[in-house]
Amino acid sequence: MTSRFVMRGFTLIELMVALVLLALILSSAAPMVQMSIKRNKEQELRRALWQIRDALDAYKKAGDDGLVKKIPGQSGYPPNLQILVKGVENQRDPKKRKITFLRSIPRDPFAPASETNPEATWGLRSYASSFDEPQPGEDVYDVYSLSRETGLDKRPYREW
Repeated sequence: MTSRFVMRGFTLIELMVALVLLALILSSAAPMVQMSIKRNKEQELRRALWQIRDALDAYKKAGDDGLVKKIPGQSGYPPNLQILVKGVENQRDPKKRKITFLRSIPRDPFAPASETNPEATWGLRSYASSFDEPQPGEDVYDVYSLSRETGLDKRPYREW
């Protein structure tokens, strides 16, 4: 009586080839995943900039329309970003209800995670400041990202 052994399974070479192929597939997919993550952050940045800038313009318009108390000689833009969330008294409302322009201040998605205050993640530019060298001042005319990174379109995020 002869006994026959049937060996089933993979050889070491077959396992190594499978691992090498898997490593190649994963290494080619990693840059695409990184680009997708960066693209998502860029969309968040665009959305956050739009929200804040829209709220700044709405505050200015409310001041021009007489809804917000405007001090003569000033630009009419808010003194800080927090006032957009806290709100200001409606000058035309007999009950003096508040007008709010933002529910919350969005974070800059490219800001370091250690920064907990969303307002501190943005660079502020006053109305009196130049576009080339933005500086904070008595009011907030515009916001910009403090990130030193460059976008997929090769423009620095600070210039968006």
